[in-house]
Amino acid sequence: MAKEQVQVQPNETNQKKKRSPVFFIILAALIVGGGYFGIKSYIYGKHHEDTDDAQVAANVNPVISKISGYIAEVKVKDNQFVHKGDTLVVLDTRDLRMALEQAEAALGTAQSNVAAARAGTEAAHKSISTANAAVATADAQIEAARVNVWRTTEDLKRYENLIKDHSITQQQYEQALAAKQTADRQLAILKEQRSQAAAQTGAVSSQSKATSEQIGVTSAMVHQREVDVENAKLNLSYAVIVAHEDGVVSKVPVQTGQFIQAGAQLFSIILDNDKWVVANFKETQLSRMVTGQKVAISVDAFPKHDFEGVVSSFSPATGSVSALLPADNASGNFVKVVQRVPVRIEFVNKNDSLIQKLRAGMNVLVDVHLN
Repeated sequence: MAKEQVQVQPNETNQKKKRSPVFFIILAALIVGGGYFGIKSYIYGKHHEDTDDAQVAANVNPVISKISGYIAEVKVKDNQFVHKGDTLVVLDTRDLRMALEQAEAALGTAQSNVAAARAGTEAAHKSISTANAAVATADAQIEAARVNVWRTTEDLKRYENLIKDHSITQQQYEQALAAKQTADRQLAILKEQRSQAAAQTGAVSSQSKATSEQIGVTSAMVHQREVDVENAKLNLSYAVIVAHEDGVVSKVPVQTGQFIQAGAQLFSIILDNDKWVVANFKETQLSRMVTGQKVAISVDAFPKHDFEGVVSSFSPATGSVSALLPADNASGNFVKVVQRVPVRIEFVNKNDSLIQKLRAGMNVLVDVHLN
């Protein structure tokens, strides 16, 4: 038994010495392959910057109602293509038509007030002419009364001398005295009438001025009512919501009978005029990127087709600054995070038929050629 054990040990040693070289071949292949791919990746990184944080973008036109109201009819469906001017949504117009009729009635009332004010002004002008004529007549009568007073005064003086000489009777003297007193009273009455006529002229002039100013007030009211009518017509026109550009309608969540508020976004229209790519590069990738550099674009939806692009512009702020709730690094604990900057990339070949099949939000892989 001892001899057999001694004979086995040399056989095991010989097997270890005769190990297969496959292990070394595989190890060498891995080293060479890893070195090759490492050098290739290094050279590639020196001339390229790529990211898969990129999406197709397009112009999105929000459909917004300018007035509040109930939806009477929805004219479009999801994913429907519409042309500029096509009717999208129609609102209930009954309240709007009533508002327009009220505005037109108020305008009619204001116009009637202007006509009445002008008629009053014309009547006041005529009254002024009549009052002026009455004042002139009173002045003439006063002059005549003054002459009569002077004559009766002179007659009374003569009769006073004659009554002393008993050349006339007492009755004749009393008649002259009565004539003098009557002339005095008549003059006083005419002066009072003249004062009243002058006062009436002033009152009529003031009334005429007031009616003239009333014309200005009523004319301004007419202008205001005209604006109200135009505003009511404008609101009535807003009841029909139309497409402002050609495009494809997004999901339509509104329904007939639904109440919508003014300024509320009903849905969107993806415009069919242009498409581009927004790539969010890390801030550490932008050191050698400039506008005009060529870009290779690979869309996940069309993996076998390569699109050509060019760097168009860089966003003036990072994505975090443009977020709805931007980070405030001055509060709490600060953790440095590599920021991303949106970069706009335009398609070079606009006539590529596949560009029309692209949809906003599709994922893409972009490769910017730095040299």
